[in-house]
Amino acid sequence: MQMSMQQIDTTQSLRQIIAAHRELKRTVGLVPTMGALHAGHAALIRRAVAENGVVIVSDFVNPTQFNNPMDLRAYPRQLSQDAQLVKALGADILFAPSVEEMYPEPDERVFDLSPLDSVMEGAKRPGHFNGVAQIVSRLLTLVMPDRAYFGEKDYQQLLIVQRLVKQLELPVEIVPCPIVREEDGLAMSSRNQLLSAECRREAPRIQQALRGAADILSAQGIEAARQWVTEEINRGGVLQTEYVSFASADDLMPMSNYVPGVTMGFVAVQAGNVRLIDNCKY
Repeated sequence: MQMSMQQIDTTQSLRQIIAAHRELKRTVGLVPTMGALHAGHAALIRRAVAENGVVIVSDFVNPTQFNNPMDLRAYPRQLSQDAQLVKALGADILFAPSVEEMYPEPDERVFDLSPLDSVMEGAKRPGHFNGVAQIVSRLLTLVMPDRAYFGEKDYQQLLIVQRLVKQLELPVEIVPCPIVREEDGLAMSSRNQLLSAECRREAPRIQQALRGAADILSAQGIEAARQWVTEEINRGGVLQTEYVSFASADDLMPMSNYVPGVTMGFVAVQAGNVRLIDNCKY
C-alpha cells in the first residue's frame, strides 16, 4: 500500500527519513529536478519508482548554474502542482529546499570537468556545468542514493554527472533515460511553457531538422549536414540557431567524419526569449 508522500524542505529532515528507510533495507532512488515538472520528469519518476524501494524527487531551482540572472528569474516555478504530480506518480519524498538550506555558505568548489565542459553548452554558458556539479554533488552526498535518474535531453549534463560520480568515487548508478517528446516532436522542457504561440508552432522544426540530417550525414558528410540543419531551423524566420555540433557520443568532441553509432547531433536554438536544446543519435 502506497504511503502518503512527504514534502520536506530541510536537509536534517531528509537525512532522518532516509536513515529510517535504510534501516528497513530499502533501495533509494533520486530524481533531481528544478521543478516545473512535465511528462519527461514523470517518466524519470515512474522508472525510479519501479526500480527502488523509496524514491526522492528534489525540486530546486539551482542559482549557481545560471549565468544569466534574467533566465534564473524567468525560470518557471510551480511547487504545488509539482507536489501533486510527484504524489500521483508514487514517489515517497519531495525535497524542496530553499537556496539558504542548500547553500548555507557560498559554494566555492571548482570541478575539473574538462574537456566535457569546454564545448557546446559549456562554451556558451560559462560556469553553468560547475554549478550543475555543485548541486548534483550536494544532492548525491546528502541522499547517497543507489540510483539517480537523468534525462538524455541534457546529454552533455548526463556525461558530466557520470564523470563527477567517478571523480568523487560515489557508489551511485547514474541511470540515463530517453528523451520524452510532445506529439509533434518537440523535446519536453520546463522552458516550453514560456514559448510564445508563434515560437511554439515553429519549435518542432528543431527535431525535424536533426532527424532529417541523417541522410545528408551519410551521403555528404558532417559539414553539409551542419549547414543544412542550420538553414532548416532558421528557415521560418522565427527560430535562430545558436550552434549545431556533430560530436562523439562518448566525449562530445567535434567530429570531422561521420561514424555511424558514434556521431550525435546537438543544437541550441533561440526561440524568442527562450533557449531550447535538443540532440539526436545517428
